[in-house]
Amino acid sequence: MSALVSLAALTRRFGDFTAVNAITLDVQPGEVFGLLGPNGAGKSTTIKMLTTLLPPTSGAATIAGYDLLRQQPQVRRVIGYVPQALSADGTLTGYENLLIFGKLYDLPRRDAARRAHEALAFMGLADAADKLARTYSGGMIRRLEVAQALLHEPQVLFLDEPTVGLDPVARKAVWQRLGDIRAQTGMTIFLTTHYMEEADSLCQRVAIMSHGDISAIGSPAELKASLGQSDATLDDVFAHFTGDQLETGGSYRDTSRARRTAARLS
Repeated sequence: MSALVSLAALTRRFGDFTAVNAITLDVQPGEVFGLLGPNGAGKSTTIKMLTTLLPPTSGAATIAGYDLLRQQPQVRRVIGYVPQALSADGTLTGYENLLIFGKLYDLPRRDAARRAHEALAFMGLADAADKLARTYSGGMIRRLEVAQALLHEPQVLFLDEPTVGLDPVARKAVWQRLGDIRAQTGMTIFLTTHYMEEADSLCQRVAIMSHGDISAIGSPAELKASLGQSDATLDDVFAHFTGDQLETGGSYRDTSRARRTAARLS
């Protein structure tokens, strides 16, 4: 089976600092793949390169057969992206937010309207379609953003810490909807998360990233077994391969960004 997402020595430098260091990995069609690591490990930089928001310094990647460097318009057509930061417009209704995304993807208005209603219904937002997004709860906003990312029916959905700032009930609702989407469409999902229980229960495979490098890759069960401890958890795997305990605080900038996102979703 050909990989749907393939990275070959993908690298990103900022001056003398190497944020992503020649990483190579493949993601198979229909797979839920998790990229885990401490703040500053290079996860978001990797996502930004794969979603064409940040050019690689060197290396190569393909998504659905399209070259990341030479075929960016085609890549954008086959991917959906839910960033950490808020992407919904609070001054518009849920339905209007989706219509805007339909225009961005050049969908005919009739198709955009139909898909918007279908996406809102599927994400459990049909009753809130005509309400301003600023009146939504945090979980509703995240589900709206997922609906936006799915409007053009992408082959790959990129999620950068999609449940940051959400309470456990809202997190569960978001992942329930994403699980339903994958079950019905076979969509490939590439995600970053700091919640190890999410990665353990949702991902077929995960890669542990530290200081720009891939330290380990495999299924959660394989990585836990590699520690040789019968009761090993994915948190233990994280600590072993990154040399650190799970830390979601990060730097001052990381903390500020996370708190801004949480505030917007609350």
